[in-house]
Amino acid sequence: MTEREERGYPRIENARSLRSVGQAAKVCRACDLWARATQTVFGEGPRTAEILFVGEQPGDKEDLAGHPFVGPAGRLLDEALLEAGIDRKTVYVTNAVKHFKWRASGKKRRLHERPNAAEIAACRVWLELELRLVNADAVVALGAIAAQALLGRAFRVTRDRGKVISSPLAPRVVATVHPSSILRAPDEEARRAEMRAFVRDLRGVAKLIAGLTTRTAR
Repeated sequence: MTEREERGYPRIENARSLRSVGQAAKVCRACDLWARATQTVFGEGPRTAEILFVGEQPGDKEDLAGHPFVGPAGRLLDEALLEAGIDRKTVYVTNAVKHFKWRASGKKRRLHERPNAAEIAACRVWLELELRLVNADAVVALGAIAAQALLGRAFRVTRDRGKVISSPLAPRVVATVHPSSILRAPDEEARRAEMRAFVRDLRGVAKLIAGLTTRTAR
């Protein structure tokens, strides 16, 4: 057994195949989150995607379905992408952490719980492989957990959202809020304002991609 396997990482049949990497991630035991999650939720989308979105972790709906961004936050992301002129079918979506971390409530509901640094670090190998294999022109970090996983723990979304920043993991990273934060806004007016700001950030990403495509075509 290799040192990597002793740490709970499974053997990957073909590290150059996104499908093979995803299959291996299903049996990852590098942290304890797998024990309470229904399943691993790996990223999805075309390997040719120009934009790769990174969220925090799967939510309750994603954990049950086995697909990223299919719950309320995913539907809001779909709406924002449409407004920004980005086709959801052309992007790759994933999370920094691949298992749902939750705690039980008195109403028998599973409530989201923030992953800790060790859990984020354990999943980093999968995120790095996705970033390398998809090799998108731009990576969009959705929320603080994703932004800090990509840009370091000192990064603050509130300070630098919407800016194009270089990272060792990707040449162009843009951080913005997670769609779930918009859903948590205190009232309808606040939600509309947050949604407008979110769409504005995504339009900036679309403009960035369009500019890259124009330069490449010359």
